[in-house]
This record gives sequence, C-alpha cells and structure tokens, in this order.
Amino acid sequence: MKEGFDLQEELKKLPDKPGCYLMHDENDVIIYVGKAVVLKNRVRQYFQSSRNLSPKIVHMVSHIAWFEYIVVNSELEALVLESNLIKRYHPHYNTMLTDDKTYPFIKVTVQEKYPRVLFSRDMKHDRSRYFGPYTSAWAVKSTIGLLCRLYKIRTCTRNLPQDIGKERPCINYEIGICQAPCQGYISEEDYRQQIRKVIAFLNGHYDEILNSLTEQMNKASEELRYEDAASYRDLIRDVKQVAQKQKITSDDGENRDVIGAASTGRAAVVQIFFIRGGRMIGRDHFRMAVAEGDTIADIVSGFLKQYYGGTPYIPHYILLQSEIGDREIIERWLTSRRGKQVILQTPQRGQKERLVSLAEENARMVLVKDADREKREQQMTTGAQREVAGWLGLKEVHRVEAYDISNTDGVQSVGSMVVFTDGRPDKNEYRKFRIQTVKGPDDYKSMKEVLTRRFTRGLAEQNQEKKELGTGFSRFPDLILMDGGRGQVNVALEVLDSLGITIPVAGMVKDDHHNTRGLYYHNVEIPIDRHSEGFKLITRVQDEAHRFAITYHRQLRARSETDSVLDSIPGIGPARRKALMRAFQDIRRIREASEEELAAVDGMNAAAAKNVWNAFHA
Repeated sequence: MKEGFDLQEELKKLPDKPGCYLMHDENDVIIYVGKAVVLKNRVRQYFQSSRNLSPKIVHMVSHIAWFEYIVVNSELEALVLESNLIKRYHPHYNTMLTDDKTYPFIKVTVQEKYPRVLFSRDMKHDRSRYFGPYTSAWAVKSTIGLLCRLYKIRTCTRNLPQDIGKERPCINYEIGICQAPCQGYISEEDYRQQIRKVIAFLNGHYDEILNSLTEQMNKASEELRYEDAASYRDLIRDVKQVAQKQKITSDDGENRDVIGAASTGRAAVVQIFFIRGGRMIGRDHFRMAVAEGDTIADIVSGFLKQYYGGTPYIPHYILLQSEIGDREIIERWLTSRRGKQVILQTPQRGQKERLVSLAEENARMVLVKDADREKREQQMTTGAQREVAGWLGLKEVHRVEAYDISNTDGVQSVGSMVVFTDGRPDKNEYRKFRIQTVKGPDDYKSMKEVLTRRFTRGLAEQNQEKKELGTGFSRFPDLILMDGGRGQVNVALEVLDSLGITIPVAGMVKDDHHNTRGLYYHNVEIPIDRHSEGFKLITRVQDEAHRFAITYHRQLRARSETDSVLDSIPGIGPARRKALMRAFQDIRRIREASEEELAAVDGMNAAAAKNVWNAFHA
C-alpha cells in the first residue's frame, strides 16, 4: 500500500452511499474504475478472502496502492460517472472500447417550409426526421445525391419562403435537378409531396419509384429519346443498388441494434447490426481491450456503456447474446438518454436469436482475421528483425539505425538517419543533418561527419545528470546498417572506435542494378534469401534511408533556389523575403501575384512590390 495510506482505516471510512471508486497503483496510475450501489460493501469485497474473487480481480488487487471514491445520488448517476471516468483514464483492468467511430445520418428538415435532405453526423433534438445511422459516409452522400436527382429536392441554404424571387435560380435548376422553389416555380404543397416520397424511399418503399422510372424509360425509348432513356436506366440501377443494401430482416418494422461478441481472452470484437424499420441498413465491428478473466457478459456490458454513451441514436430494442449482470440499471440509463423506453433483450429462439448468433459469428470471423493479420505483421516486423539478427550471429536486435548521404555534385549535401524499432519505422526518432565540413561530393567524409555528430551528441546526452532516457540521440542502436559495402562500414567502425563505442555495423550491398544483394559484415559478404522477410525488411530500411535523405535534400535545394531568386531583387532583404514566402507559400504564387497583392504584404511598399513584379515579368 501507498505510504501514509492505511487500508483498514480507509475501508472503515467508506460511506453507505452509491458512487464510483478509482483504484491506483504505486505509480499513481488509475488501473480500475468501478461503480457501486453501496460503496462500503463493494470496495470492501476486493480486500476480503480471495477465494471468491476471479483471477482478474486477484491480479488487480495485488497492484492496488490506494483508492479513492466519488459519492453520487443514485446508481444511475454512478453508471454515467463510471462511463465518463473510463473514457478519461483508460484503466488497464477495465474492458475498453478501442475504436472511436461516429456514424452519419440522413436528415430531412421537415420543420422547414421547403425541406432539404442533408448529411449529418449528429442527431439533434430538433423537429427534423433522421434516418440511420449508416456505416458508410460515402453511401449516405450517394443516397442523398440520388434522392435530390429523383425528386428534385433543393440543396441551397436560402431562407424560403422569405427569399423567394430575390436571386436568380442556381445551376441545379438549369440542369433539371431542382424545380426552383426559390422562384416559386413549385408550390409548397407540391414540394412537400416530393418530400413525402423521399421519406417513403428512406423507409424502404422503392416499388413506386421503380415503376415510375421504368414507365418513363420505356416511353423515352419509344419516342427515340435515347439519352433520356439511358438517364432513367441509370437511375433505376442506382435505386436497385440502394434497395439491395437494405435487406429485410423482420416484418415488424422495429428499430433494433443486434449485438454479438467474441473473445480470445486477450482481445475481443463486438459486432453490431443496425436494423431500422425492419431492414438492416448497415453493420460494424468494434475491437475491445479486455483484461484477463473478462467474460462475454463483461465485454458486452462494457461495450454498452461506452458505445451508447457517445452515439446520438439509441433504438427501442437492443438484442444481446447473453444476460448481463447490470441489465436493469443500463436499461434505465439508456431510457433516460433516449427519452423513451429502451429494452435489452436476450432472445432464446426464432429469428431474433438467429440474428444474434449471426452477429456473434461475424465477430468471431473478425477475430480470426485479426489473428492472421497480427501473425503476418509479426513475421514482417519482429520476425524479420530476428531473421536479420540470426544472419549476423547477434543475440537480440530491437533498434536499428540506417544512414544515407544525398547531394547534387556536392552541393547542399545532407545526411539522413532512420530508425526501425522491432521491425517498424520509428519516425519520431528520425534525424537529418546538413553537411558542414565537407566541400564537394565526398560521401565517405560526409558520412563520417554525420556519424561523429550523431554519436558525440548521444554520449553528451547520456552524460547529462538529468536526462530523459530514450529521447533524442541518447539511445544507441543494437545494429547500424550502412547504405553500401566495405567502405561505408569501415567509416562507421572508425567513428565508433574513436569514441569508444561498440555497436555491430553491417553494410547493405547492392548489385549492378542498384538492388539489395546481401549484407557485408566482419569483412564477409553474407548472401541472403531474396524471398525472406528479413531481406524485405533490409530493403525497406535501405529505401527509407534513401527517401528521407532525398526529401531533405530537395527541400533545401528548393529553398536555396527561392532565396536566390528573391535575393537578387533590389529592395528585397531577408525580412521581406520571409514575409513574401509566408504570404504566398511558393515562388509560383509570387510570380502570379499582382503589384497590389505584393504591396499588401507586411513590410512591403509600392516600390518594392514593383521591383518584384518587374523581376518576373520584364
């Protein structure tokens, strides 16, 4: 226990009230957040005999250094507070939702005189009609575009009917996809009839529009208006695509979310089906971080509290695959959030049970795919790095650094340092160097300067009395890879030896076609399997070092060219040059600017602006 924290005394002080408790470890990190109807009873249970505790709780209790609690007025308030605290602190022993997703809705502004059909990420408490949520923003935007073409719904933001006739109609009227209510060309009642058809479409009634479009297509074809017929054909195809995605799942027309979960003990996936008006409009899955011993009921309970604490829409029914311990309080909480009754159901037979089983099966499939992907990523990263270490006879390699030099005939020479940690690029650790002591294209001397500066700085940081371990240059690699063979390797070994540092150095040798051929190590070229993951990793490291150096070199060259152009203009010194680049970003925009635009830049005047304009247009 934490020094000064008397466990038995604190347990005696626990109140006989509802609230939340926060467990801290010895580093003062919150490792668990829970809620209780009676704090005194719930918290004491953790520190009684471990015989009645799950392995997860026993393990957690062994790490508790102290605890605190927050008193609230009701169990419902405790549940809301628990959800907020978990989102804020991400405790290790709580089941955590790792995906942060928001879903789009289709919003019909029925409260307006001339309603619009809009894309929305929020479901506000206004008088609009909302349809969704949908899992694809692209599908929502596509559907809205289709509805506007089918029913000629306005997309403008004009305030109607107040603004009728004030401005000319927009391009949508000209191309025939709006009936210009802004001009009064369609009555409010006729326009609302179109909106009623939109709502019917969104409720899944497609037959009327399909029949109408088919009749118009056939008529256009008979009258030899083939372009019009093709347009109707395309609309029919689009409507059928939308209809096909919304498969019927029940006949009662209810709104439901169907939830199924699967777990490996280390990770979990929750699958959710969105059923609106009896039709499945989409589905999605969420990954959960679970603690040892978490059951499916624990995972589903955690998901409900975290997911529905953030989503704007809560349906009447939520179907679950198993009973959860805090079902009643979660129902009360969801009902208070929705403003209408919410029911959690665990169906045992029939179509609803089959839906839940299908959701569970889909969750399990995602877990299998995740495991396969994780295995593949492990082979490409840590597995590949172990393979490289094995070729070199090294016991363990975690951090690899690679270096490269880039220049154009020795001008603006730069060096790059890229870092791969456990087979993955660690871009926060990348460093770049402007060569300061070498004139002309001498890669060996340039590399010697880069390595000397890198490791001299690293030694200095390590010798500081107060330093942050693992930041800057203070952390040394387990292996250095040089972009080249014997010459580059010898340069690196010379620098390391002069500084008293021992780090394995290997060269990435290329063939006549500039492709990686093997590794040069201890004066021997080691052939490697070009189909192996280790070879692919070496190629990625080499390409990344080259890319990083080239990118930096191009930036400096472009900056130099920019500076030289502006520096040659009378009246443009360093301050005005910086002001121009801040205002226009690049030379092309400066060249295209007018004298008035140039004169408007801070620090410029009419004479300086005229000089700049003349320099590009003389």
